[in-house]
Amino acid sequence: MDKNKRESIQCILWQESMDALLITDPFNLRYLSGFRGGEGVLYLSEKQCVLITDSRYTEAAGKETDFTVIEENAGHKRGQILRECMEQDGAALIGYEDEDLRCRAFSELIEHLPKVKIWKPLGQKINDLRRIKSPEELACLEKAEAIGDAAFADILQILHAGMTEKEVAAELEYRMKKHGADGISFSTIVASGVHSSMPHAIPTDKPVKAGDFVTMDFGCTWEGYCSDMTRTVVIGKADERQKELYALVQAAQQNCLDHLHAGMTGKEADAFARDLIRDAGYGAQFGHGTGHGVGLFIHENPRISPQDDTVLQENMVETVEPGIYIPGFGGVRIEDMVVITKEGHRNLAHSPKELLEIG
Repeated sequence: MDKNKRESIQCILWQESMDALLITDPFNLRYLSGFRGGEGVLYLSEKQCVLITDSRYTEAAGKETDFTVIEENAGHKRGQILRECMEQDGAALIGYEDEDLRCRAFSELIEHLPKVKIWKPLGQKINDLRRIKSPEELACLEKAEAIGDAAFADILQILHAGMTEKEVAAELEYRMKKHGADGISFSTIVASGVHSSMPHAIPTDKPVKAGDFVTMDFGCTWEGYCSDMTRTVVIGKADERQKELYALVQAAQQNCLDHLHAGMTGKEADAFARDLIRDAGYGAQFGHGTGHGVGLFIHENPRISPQDDTVLQENMVETVEPGIYIPGFGGVRIEDMVVITKEGHRNLAHSPKELLEIG
């Protein structure tokens, strides 16, 4: 664990008067230890950094982390290992990830560690350490988004009427992996025609037809870090209403991007997109937030939304993705992933955003 992360963990221990932390969230496991397996638990104290995992991962863990790796098995179970770690520290006040642990898993911890006097929930304290990205993290996020750009360029060459939504989604995922992605960062969304009024529509066997909006929301992972991008196109010629909706969403996104900078709140940033859409009479058709953080996980904090008063800081990575969704007609969403800077932002997405008429 590097010096900055180590100091952050020590601050949490001191500020919360805790003897040790148990880290179970797989993304926090990766962030703090470098271990990519996602199965196990970290024990962190002033004196110890221990990764407990099973035989499927111990060899890889030994190569990926500088933590002490201890194998859990039938003869040396997790509860026993944790007791041994705590005995070395005389630990009795333990912080745990209450937003990750299921009730059963927490009950088992309480049962196996009866000497713990206080269990203190950590809430978002560990997740918050991941908000501001390091140069190395930014490079991974930029690479992941570049792979998405390349996949979108590919799909524009093959997208045509008659393809099903499932086929378009499969092609996007194949193209991302062909361009070097480790995997997809979330289930690809492809929604055509009336289906595009559903922001998180699941791809179906519905064929894409001439005159359809086609909304594609997709992303991949590179070295564990996620990308996220949405583009909406029209098959054939767009009609006037489609052009109007698209132009409005594009203007709302650009207005948010033009005003985005470190020091403003997520709520303030959201308003630059939302107010434009509301004033045009479509406020009720834009129900989600304008954006969200991205990192090792696809939806991180802070959010660009009416409910988030978090101050945006330099090197946070956020999406900007306003949309309008009209049941029975269709919808438009345009999404970029950007790095917050002191004076504005740096856009990691470079795919075209003008209304594309395909075929």
